[in-house]
Amino acid sequence: MEYVSTRGGAGAVDFEGALFSGYAPDGGLFMPQHIPSLDRDTLRRWGHLSYRELVKELCSLFITAELVPRSTLNDLIDRAFSRFRHKDVIHLSRLKDGLNVLELWHGVTYAFKDLSLSCTGQFLQYFLEKKQKHVTILVGTSGDTGSSAIESVRGQKNMDIFVLLPKGFCTQIQELQMTTVIEDNVHVFAAHGNSDEIDEPIKELFADVDFARKYNLMSLNSVNWSRIMVQIAHHFYAYFQCAPSLDITPLPVVEIVVPTGGGGNITAGCIAQKMGLPIRLVAVVNSNDIIHRTVQYGDFSLSESMKSTLASAMDIQEPYNMERILWLLSGSDSRLMKTLMERFSVSKSLKLPEDLHKKLSETLRSCSASDEDIMGAMQRCWEENCYLLCPHSAVAAHYHYLQLDGARLHQKFSHFSFLCSIPRCCLAPASAAKFQDALLRAGLVPQLPPEITALMAMESRSTPLERGQDWAQVLREQIEATAQR
Repeated sequence: MEYVSTRGGAGAVDFEGALFSGYAPDGGLFMPQHIPSLDRDTLRRWGHLSYRELVKELCSLFITAELVPRSTLNDLIDRAFSRFRHKDVIHLSRLKDGLNVLELWHGVTYAFKDLSLSCTGQFLQYFLEKKQKHVTILVGTSGDTGSSAIESVRGQKNMDIFVLLPKGFCTQIQELQMTTVIEDNVHVFAAHGNSDEIDEPIKELFADVDFARKYNLMSLNSVNWSRIMVQIAHHFYAYFQCAPSLDITPLPVVEIVVPTGGGGNITAGCIAQKMGLPIRLVAVVNSNDIIHRTVQYGDFSLSESMKSTLASAMDIQEPYNMERILWLLSGSDSRLMKTLMERFSVSKSLKLPEDLHKKLSETLRSCSASDEDIMGAMQRCWEENCYLLCPHSAVAAHYHYLQLDGARLHQKFSHFSFLCSIPRCCLAPASAAKFQDALLRAGLVPQLPPEITALMAMESRSTPLERGQDWAQVLREQIEATAQR
């Protein structure tokens, strides 16, 4: 299994090369040269596996046994999931009127990113110990990535992690989950800018090839292939939990609704689909709706400004993983990707070629939700189920309620009896406990676990990045000083 850049200007690498690279040297993103195809018998056999076992099976398709022996791979994944609170790692809650909520948030930081980053941390440690190597991890976070990345590598002597968070754009709990980790290898910066702005200094440092090589820079954002790979398992597990039967031909279709910011989870879904999983994907976004506009109209263009919403981790204007999806749908046309992405980089505006837009709209459905829609879904879910949704999960529930109410309206005015739609699973990326302000705005009462309450009394530490400062230079100096220490 080799990995190639979506832009075609970098040599093929193995999993280890993709793991430590983040962005490819030509600015593209690494993808498997070939996507494995699964037959019906394999899908039926996998239908009985636990989530943990599904992750092992899927990772073994993308990581060769020569690189990581299968028994070692299994041990690394078991170790990664050892700190999760739920015995099954993730859990499906079956609620009223077909609202199936897949809880991906039972890890240390109460967010889905714990799933992929705990595994990625183990993979990194395996290769670093083997080669006696040190890396410098750079992470920009819109909320949950930073804390999950920190937890995956905290205290490790062969890794230093530098996290940039957008001050005032994360919730208090999200920020505290980063700033209260007092470890020698953890360096948190509170930047006075939004999620897209904090990505700029990180890109600048990665673009400095000599600096990146000298300090072994790497990323744990979802530009990193390892995170996408692990997230493929969400879709398989959701499918097997919601499919009515695996004994019918053809296999039944399940609709998976994916709250989408940077596009990592929806990319994983597109890969699962490509592997042969019979799923229908829906990308749901908040008012920062570039993915929705791209699916509906082929308009991959920035809005005039980023909007701050209740679903703050999805407040992203440049969903970099769309490049992976477009590459997949273009038939791995790296020349086309290079042309399109370079055009977008300059103008921040792109109209997809007609045939590529057609393939995208056939692969994905999409929906956007306002803050009012989000609060409405949170309130309705509580009223009908006594179940609290985080605002990101509520974006998915909003889509479910739209479909449900539309079907009921159709039934009311139709002479035909109501037929149930295909099963639907809404991915829930975070616990409601992390979003007290959103719950209060929706008139709901937060339920805080003791681990989160304890954060309020803990010591915190971060370095401010003010507007007008050269953030890239500040980071550069800090990385150099840390290396000398």
